[in-house]
Amino acid sequence: MEMTKEKKRVAITSIMAAVFLTGMKFVVGIITGSLGLLSEALHSCLDLVAAVITYFSVRISDKPADKQHQFGHGKVENLSALIQTVLLLGTCGWIIYEGIHRLTTKEVIVDVTIWSYAVVITSIIVDISRSRALSRVAKKHNSQALEADALHFSSDIWSSVAVLVGLICVDVFDFHAADPIAALIVSFIILTVCYRLGKKAIDILLDKAPTQSYESVIEILNNHSEIKKHHNLKLRTAGADTFVSFNIHLEPTMNLTEIHSFCDHLEMDIKQKIPRCEVYIHAEPQNLEHINSEKQLD
Repeated sequence: MEMTKEKKRVAITSIMAAVFLTGMKFVVGIITGSLGLLSEALHSCLDLVAAVITYFSVRISDKPADKQHQFGHGKVENLSALIQTVLLLGTCGWIIYEGIHRLTTKEVIVDVTIWSYAVVITSIIVDISRSRALSRVAKKHNSQALEADALHFSSDIWSSVAVLVGLICVDVFDFHAADPIAALIVSFIILTVCYRLGKKAIDILLDKAPTQSYESVIEILNNHSEIKKHHNLKLRTAGADTFVSFNIHLEPTMNLTEIHSFCDHLEMDIKQKIPRCEVYIHAEPQNLEHINSEKQLD
């Protein structure tokens, strides 16, 4: 319950920050005619949409499993991250088109004022604060939705710096083309974020085995001398949850109580290494008859 409250709280704060930044950037961008600021405003607008999606996804993802969703609702977070990736790609398309259009047509007129600097500097400060808060909670609770939101705000930091440099070039050196160039730099930053977010979300939605967790389970299994052989190791993730299943071969002389006790101990070892995971263990006797039957199945 406390975990859910913390995730909701940081998601709501992100919505409030996105509303503030979007409104501020749009007003100043329209007044000054800065494509850099308008591209930042559109970026922040999509951040607002993404923050709202994140808020609802973390609410749904922490619901317990039910008859219709027997593995829980965790993949709602991964779906949310994928939607945010699509939104960011849409932003890139508009920024790149408008930036190239202004550079090729020479229609670059930017009126830099003190408000232009104020809005960008304020944006950088707010983005740093929100990115750190979101990253902290995302790592703490293994939330990809919050991680995606953190990447949104993190990308805003660098894109705002690019816009700030563009404004300085226009104001100090009268180099107006710096504004659309800064906007194009913003778009390439966003594309990098899109790749990272999209790849991770798609991998999880397609049940790609998490490499680090997979290797951790292998190491744990190899460190138990009671296990004569292990096979059929499968891992999948859904939101913050990881599901682990495998077969192990044990001495046929072990009784049911001993097998149950050992499997409980093995399960605890894995859960200490991989937080929020469910472990399914199939124990088999290590005897010649059983091994031969497995070979026939292979």
